[in-house]
Amino acid sequence: RLEIGRWATMWLIDHQMNVKVGEEFGMYFTRIPLKSSPHIVHGNALRLDWASVLAPEVCSYVMGNPPFVGAKFLNNTQRSDVALVFTGIDNAGLLDFVCAWYVSAARYIRQIDNPAAPQAGSRLSAVHDFPIRCAFVSTNSITQGEQVGVLWGWLLAQGIKIHFAHRTFAWSNEARGKAAVHCVIIGFGMHGGANKVIFEYDDIRGEPHAVPAFNINPYLVDAPDVVLPRRSTPICIAPEIGIGNKPIDAGNYLFTPEEKAVFIKREPHAEKYFRRWLGADEFINNIERWCLWLGDCKPAELRAMPEAMKRVQAVKASRLASKSPPTRKLAETPTRFHVEFMPRKKFMVIPEVSSERRPFIPFGFLEPGVMASNKLRIVECAQLFDFGVLSSTMHMAWTRYTCGRLKSDYQYSIYIVYNNFPWPDSPTAAQRQKIEDAAQGVLNARAVFPDSSLADLYDPLTMPPLLVKAHQKLDAAVDTAYGKKTFKNDAERVAFLFALYQQYTSILSAETPIKKTRRKKTS
Repeated sequence: RLEIGRWATMWLIDHQMNVKVGEEFGMYFTRIPLKSSPHIVHGNALRLDWASVLAPEVCSYVMGNPPFVGAKFLNNTQRSDVALVFTGIDNAGLLDFVCAWYVSAARYIRQIDNPAAPQAGSRLSAVHDFPIRCAFVSTNSITQGEQVGVLWGWLLAQGIKIHFAHRTFAWSNEARGKAAVHCVIIGFGMHGGANKVIFEYDDIRGEPHAVPAFNINPYLVDAPDVVLPRRSTPICIAPEIGIGNKPIDAGNYLFTPEEKAVFIKREPHAEKYFRRWLGADEFINNIERWCLWLGDCKPAELRAMPEAMKRVQAVKASRLASKSPPTRKLAETPTRFHVEFMPRKKFMVIPEVSSERRPFIPFGFLEPGVMASNKLRIVECAQLFDFGVLSSTMHMAWTRYTCGRLKSDYQYSIYIVYNNFPWPDSPTAAQRQKIEDAAQGVLNARAVFPDSSLADLYDPLTMPPLLVKAHQKLDAAVDTAYGKKTFKNDAERVAFLFALYQQYTSILSAETPIKKTRRKKTS
């Protein structure tokens, strides 16, 4: 019954297309009465031999809409399926379910279109003169973050080239309560192909416009085929970056203002051990939270605070109950955090997650004594110049194209986004000063609105004109430091940055091991 339904659907679509052909050319075209029927194979696409189903002498195109399941949400059957497909691919555990179709398609067309691939005497390379083209609708996650290096690093090594691409668009069906999915469509094959096209969406819920491209790389940018590796250090001279404090405390050391007041009423001597606590949400939305930091508390003083001791005991118990051996080990020091990063001077923070609606991720500076959580990235020795470059449209364009996503929100990665970012090459003293002045201008514009959160200031509908102009001035200064005065759009900026990245990394590989340099000297 299912196969009959599919057969009928295919004939219905065929009829609809024939009607459109008739409207276009002014003649009626029909296949009725039906004299042929489609050939349908029902099975598991990740376990079937594609070459036995898609005979090379009759197959020209492979296309589809594979299921969208994130790597962390695969069931046992799906994990078993992808384990077969991803054999030989390093770090394949990062890949979403849809990637298995790209790998399967690549193996299929490589077997057919690559004369060196088939076994001696095989009929595959001899019978297929037209290179097979593939296209899949996919979640945009396969063109962002760490998945790019895993999937496309392998695909490019097989000789796969992208022929056309629809950049991110919102796609939803008519099911009630079904959320829109952010998708891409990628067409690819074994050969470079001509007339490459990128379909851009000014509105992800609108219609695209076509832009010719010389080359389409895995980030769907008209730029060289580059995949960004996970780097432990920056490719450029840049300040060190790390994550904030990670308590692993089951919430026992974190307090709302009301909870803090109640606790201090019971335990007055604990008041001096409270510090302001900021994660990404608290930083952006100006939410007040507090942390009870007992790491520096003397043993005798701690034992004299029974309410604080209860919290310490609760943390110890929660860590001991963990299935993770490292977490159980932390139970030996229950007043300390898993990760501790407490700068002694003013430091810059970058929210790990920020809304895609904002034109800029709101970076900022915090004073020592404030505790940043692991949901904030900490740049301890950042100066105004660093803040200016990172707060620019240039860096935001890079982030939008290379970062991972949490739903549709930006997920800022130290190892992919920050450490691979191509900074301006040897800006002059005058250029640095202009960036610093413009960066201070952004901070000054924010300070005019002390009662507004960063969420208020960077909402595209409520962003003050004063702040908009300050960022425009900053963008002009940063663009000049890169040797460019104007860019048409983000795509042009990112193409420029990828070319710069390729230049920097080629020099880096030839001259200097990454691990030994690229740290910024600060006093």
